[in-house]
Amino acid sequence: MAHPNPRADVRPTRHDEVAAAGSELIGGPAGRRAVPAGGRWTPVRIVALVMIGMFALGMVQKAPCYDSGWFSGPTDQYTHACYSDIPHLYQGRGFANGVIPYYESIPAELSGGMEFLEYPVLTGLFMQIADWLTPGGTTDPSPAQTYWLVNAALLMICAVVIAVCVTRIHPRRPWDGLLVAMAPALALTATINWDLLAGALTCAALLMWSRSRPFAAGILLGLATAAKLYPVLLLGPLLVLCWRAGRWRPFLASAAGAVGAWLAVNLPVMIPAPEGWAKFYTFSEERPVDFGSLWLIIKQRTDTELDGVNALATGLVVLGCAAIAALALAAPRRPRLAQLAFLVVALFILTNKVYSPQYVLWLVPLAVLARPRWRDFLIWQGCEVLYFLGIWMYLAYLNSEDQQGLAPGGYQLAILLHLLGTLYLCAMVVRDVLRPENDPIRRDGSDDPGGGVLDGAEDVFTLRPRHDRPPAPTAFVDWGVTGRTLPTPGSGRPIPPDDVSRET
Repeated sequence: MAHPNPRADVRPTRHDEVAAAGSELIGGPAGRRAVPAGGRWTPVRIVALVMIGMFALGMVQKAPCYDSGWFSGPTDQYTHACYSDIPHLYQGRGFANGVIPYYESIPAELSGGMEFLEYPVLTGLFMQIADWLTPGGTTDPSPAQTYWLVNAALLMICAVVIAVCVTRIHPRRPWDGLLVAMAPALALTATINWDLLAGALTCAALLMWSRSRPFAAGILLGLATAAKLYPVLLLGPLLVLCWRAGRWRPFLASAAGAVGAWLAVNLPVMIPAPEGWAKFYTFSEERPVDFGSLWLIIKQRTDTELDGVNALATGLVVLGCAAIAALALAAPRRPRLAQLAFLVVALFILTNKVYSPQYVLWLVPLAVLARPRWRDFLIWQGCEVLYFLGIWMYLAYLNSEDQQGLAPGGYQLAILLHLLGTLYLCAMVVRDVLRPENDPIRRDGSDDPGGGVLDGAEDVFTLRPRHDRPPAPTAFVDWGVTGRTLPTPGSGRPIPPDDVSRET
């Protein structure tokens, strides 16, 4: 009897009951004797096409606002759930009037008091490039509508990059990219803001790390941090994992690349225009408690201003990062990079004083890499979609004269729902870290296929007692309690089917 090939691609319809059930819509799971399709229809191309299709559906969902909702009526863009920052900031941040970001202040009558652009430098450059590509002097469509279309086209490229990178990070699991491409929350939030730029650079950095190119990964991570702040958090998991593996040189190369790339992008603005450059950081510090956060529930329920929320949120992030580091150093086996990356970014979002609906874009690719199970992913996505609808109905309530929409109590329940959805996924990832045999990636005996230099590396430092440390891994390891080493590819010894495909 033939046994599964440890180098063969993992088919979700054979290893995931939800994917198998969903495949009935297109004819059901592939049979055991089915020959994989070749030619042009590779998994990467299929995932990219699905991503383009879902992104296009997200653009169609914004059609009511494109036609009139962004520019007429106080609540149309909320009742149709099609709000986007992009057309509003085209006027509100001076792009329509030729204001140079960071170097020139924005007239108060345009910005409502925001003197400089409140985005990091690379995002500001992205916005400016879209402005250069937007033709002026048109009335139908208006320049603001065209500006949104130009940005949507550029953001679609970023979305495809994210899906393709996720497809290639785990070589044996190319179909995991479908989770990213078909994520409903991604389609709904993709054109609210410019978060996909940082997501594409972050995923490209993870791909370079998986290819054992730490310096290139660091450069991309530095560029991602120049577009959004959260990617810098990934240096923490890299530090802890390289510490446990004793691989200091790759970490130092990545850190140097990140710092160098960040400085290369920021110094040309930081030196000649320090006030404009610093606006993103001062705005983030001064911003009050806002939509989507646990702090907003506390503020509304207690009717207090929470003046010290910055210190509280920072303290929670520090404590949470310490707990994640302890988890990584005390786990039975060194966690995978994607697991810690997801946990640290989720921690930052959960404790932040604002949890905007588009922040889900930060987590989607990391969640897929950390826990590629359709059931858990769809549970989380369901919570995020309900919150997406909830915030717009709440804003409709606040902006309508007759208060039609979702009242504060209902909105607080929507906040709790999407916080709990994220916490649920975090709990599943933590369980996988503590019990590697439950990890979908490691169920076939793999170590960390996206870990680059960390994949298969020995544990040099660990907080576990010496008598409780597992043996050094080979290419394939039995993560169960027996600690038996599975045969490596080419050894001629079969791998038991249950070790490869069994659900736990």
